[in-house]
Amino acid sequence: MSYPTDRKYTKEHEWITADGTIGITDYAQDSLGDIVFVDLPKVDTEITAGKTFGTVESVKAVSDLYAPASGAVTAVNGELATAPEKVNKDAHGSWMVKVKLKDPAELNGLLSAADYEKFVKEEAGH
Repeated sequence: MSYPTDRKYTKEHEWITADGTIGITDYAQDSLGDIVFVDLPKVDTEITAGKTFGTVESVKAVSDLYAPASGAVTAVNGELATAPEKVNKDAHGSWMVKVKLKDPAELNGLLSAADYEKFVKEEAGH
């Protein structure tokens, strides 16, 4: 799997673009299995880097979503409320929330696509 290079990644398997769009990685959705529910914050909610901002529920488990950066939620992907499986079909195309970043420099501490790919291989034991 190659990961899009237009975004940064966390070790908790979230991605974020420079404009504050957040989602989960293909690796995350594959590990979770069939996603049946996504619980996301409302618009104007403040999220904090490293803290949970929602959950993804699959047939296997419920997993927390961790904010890759701090900011105020400006949009929530409403399609996921009725079609959470879109994340399984296209994890990198199915965003979850958009945030107005408090400090864009926070993104500098996240993983590049190449670094994330290495991290996933190590985590998977390859």
